[in-house]
Amino acid sequence: MFYREAGQYKSSYEADQAVFPLAQDRIGMAVILVLAAAVVPFIASNFVLEAILIPFLILALATIGLNVLTGYAGQLSLGTGGFMGAGAYACYKLTTSFPDANLILLILLSGFFAAAVGLVFGLPSLRIKGLYLAVATLAAQFFLEWCFIRIGWLYNYNVSGAIDSPERRMFGLVLTGPNASPVTRYLTVLAIVLGVTVLVKNLVRGRIGRSWMMIRDMDIAAELMGIRPLVAKLSAFAVSSYICGVAGAMFVFFYLGSVEPAAFSITLSFQILFMAIIGGLGSLIGCYFGAAFLWILPIFLRNVLPMLGIDVGAENIVHLTSMIVGVLIILFLIWEPHGLARLWQVAKEKLRVWPFPYA
Repeated sequence: MFYREAGQYKSSYEADQAVFPLAQDRIGMAVILVLAAAVVPFIASNFVLEAILIPFLILALATIGLNVLTGYAGQLSLGTGGFMGAGAYACYKLTTSFPDANLILLILLSGFFAAAVGLVFGLPSLRIKGLYLAVATLAAQFFLEWCFIRIGWLYNYNVSGAIDSPERRMFGLVLTGPNASPVTRYLTVLAIVLGVTVLVKNLVRGRIGRSWMMIRDMDIAAELMGIRPLVAKLSAFAVSSYICGVAGAMFVFFYLGSVEPAAFSITLSFQILFMAIIGGLGSLIGCYFGAAFLWILPIFLRNVLPMLGIDVGAENIVHLTSMIVGVLIILFLIWEPHGLARLWQVAKEKLRVWPFPYA
């Protein structure tokens, strides 16, 4: 089915400023949501849900958090893993301190603790930018890792130094713990990720989002036009850290179940940064593309290459994945900074194929 914007008239400001102004876009999004919420849980195996879909959604949410800061506000950050860890450890402390509280509420509240940490480490952005800011956020990453290891209060002085996911129920369903079903965890993660995505979509298209993009494009001109750099940059750090904190809490409670501080190392920060670059900076749909590509690529290579008669070991799959990702990052940074999201948009403009909506 082909469609164009021409001929679809609006009679109100609300219709003109809608997130999906075209009828076909709204239909396409509805189809995608129905497939994700009502079809996938019943046709996908437990392995697909636990090993692919749940981590993909969580990492896509973390990529959205980084994209708010780097893609929309232009503030380079290498501390995403640390901010995710701040949310995870905050959620662990909340669940152990308030065992009868609603888990979803605690996960959302844990993001505020990560936002507070992000505000503190976002203060240098008022004076420095570019590579120097990246070094400052890298220092935040290492400092938070040190806190996760050395401050025993964060993990309740467990001998192993790890935090785990206790069993929690809501509406009679087990959400976390060893008895939680993959379908329940998948649907919960899907609901949270979609909700945060809608909030961020409306945020970046409003006054706050426009101020971020003005700071990104030319901060001096933005300040001359009345944008306060202090408010714009710190709000970007706060929102980004909040989203990363929520993603970190879900990373522990809905995916891994039990983690050590090494789970939130600099490797995770670089992985999410690569997802944002390959998917497309300044694009929400690109966050999903980048997370899907980087998370599914090694699984794809591990299963497809043997089918083609190419025998590779597990360690070679890791090296091959790193080589492919490295080449793609270089190519995207040189020729297409907006990544897979821009390529997908160009393809849709050429073909105009339904059902995927415009990003």
